[in-house]
Amino acid sequence: MCHVTVAHMKTTTIRELKHATSTVLGWVAAGETVEVRRRNHPVAVLSPPKRAGRIVRPDFVARLRKVYGSTVLPGTGTAIVSESRGAR
Repeated sequence: MCHVTVAHMKTTTIRELKHATSTVLGWVAAGETVEVRRRNHPVAVLSPPKRAGRIVRPDFVARLRKVYGSTVLPGTGTAIVSESRGAR
């Protein structure tokens, strides 16, 4: 059913795709790229979606320790902000 090209991309015909859709989509789900051909001319390329990389978040605790060290604030953050705005 499958024909392998020199570029190591699997190929299939429209007819084969129609009759063995789950097999072809299984290849794509496994990370393969599949070229679909009609009368030996490429008409589509099926490829797996690009996976988003792991999101790297900043270490906020380390930043706070760098800025404030071991200093303990005299009250809560809300109280300090309210006091600085003149509200009591």
